Amino acid sequence: MEITCSFPHKLFNLTLLLWVSHLQATDQSFTNFIFGDSLVDVGNNNYLFTLSKADSSPYGIDFIPSNGQPTGRFTNGRTISDIVGEALGAESAPTPYLEPNTEVNTIHSGINYASGSAGIFDDTGLLFIGRVPLREQVSYFEKSRDYMVRMIGENGTKEMLKKSMFTITIGSNDILNYIQPSIPFFSQDKLPIGVLQDSMVFHLTTHLKRLHELGARKFVVVGVGPLGCIPFARALNLIPAGKCSDQVNQIVCGYNMKLRHSLTTLNNELGYHNTTFVYANSYDLFLKLVLNYRQFGLENADKPCCGGYFPPFTCFKGPNQNSSEAACEERSKFVFWDAYHPTEAANLIVAKALLDGDQTVATPFNIRYLNHL
Repeated sequence: MEITCSFPHKLFNLTLLLWVSHLQATDQSFTNFIFGDSLVDVGNNNYLFTLSKADSSPYGIDFIPSNGQPTGRFTNGRTISDIVGEALGAESAPTPYLEPNTEVNTIHSGINYASGSAGIFDDTGLLFIGRVPLREQVSYFEKSRDYMVRMIGENGTKEMLKKSMFTITIGSNDILNYIQPSIPFFSQDKLPIGVLQDSMVFHLTTHLKRLHELGARKFVVVGVGPLGCIPFARALNLIPAGKCSDQVNQIVCGYNMKLRHSLTTLNNELGYHNTTFVYANSYDLFLKLVLNYRQFGLENADKPCCGGYFPPFTCFKGPNQNSSEAACEERSKFVFWDAYHPTEAANLIVAKALLDGDQTVATPFNIRYLNHL
């Protein structure tokens, strides 16, 4: 039995949704400040001493703006944030904060602060060495805000931030760290699952309130996806093909339900400030995709396109600079790019749904509606 998060809405017909969804760009410019982990990192980890990198081929092999060269995105092409930004009229994707000379882009397109292997907790991803935890990402935004004030003044900055979107995609690594076997000298006593979930929600909520104090008004907070279905977690738990780890997915569902409740509370508390927190239900979206992949024109939801199904899960380039011995040829037919991350094809399906879906997809309303507020 696969675990679905029991939110109080009937599960939508995602196939119909995809056919009726429209991705036309709006007339207004779109500014997005992006926080999170490797699902939305566009190159910040390129500038860190870290084991969590996507700066070599075949990563980015289908990313058209770079002519197939790696950018630091942990997939073969665009992330969900890239696709959403294009649909909402962004002139270009927000540049990574750690890339030199990116401040000039802050006012026009926003900035991306996301970092591969980062988590809500400061110590998440410690084994990868370098990464930028969420707390530090928010501190980086404070510096970006100072730049905006110098350029367009305090009032101008407040008005700009009211119209900007703040997207937060984080939490997966905190749970992945929790389910992994303990490593000698690095291990700590594991918290009870309920305490872990509550602590994640508390710390994330604290950071959301800080962003609100700094002027953020439109939030998209992405729930954690069905980690029990990713190749890494299935291999770790010896789950057979076509199945997911119910144990891992139960942990994720419990966290997502508590997160959604917290966001509802924030909407009630801060809504009078013209503030909206949208909960993006990536869990049910992605689970439906994994379980019904052929319905969406895909052919493989089991193995990663690039890298092995078992440790060390390495995705590496082959002898030809433009190819990889480890990468599949039909990348548009796979759900998973590597053992952890979706392909651009999967990202496109999820992004379309988040843009135009009903309340089972995003609540209190979808991303396109939020952008028009």
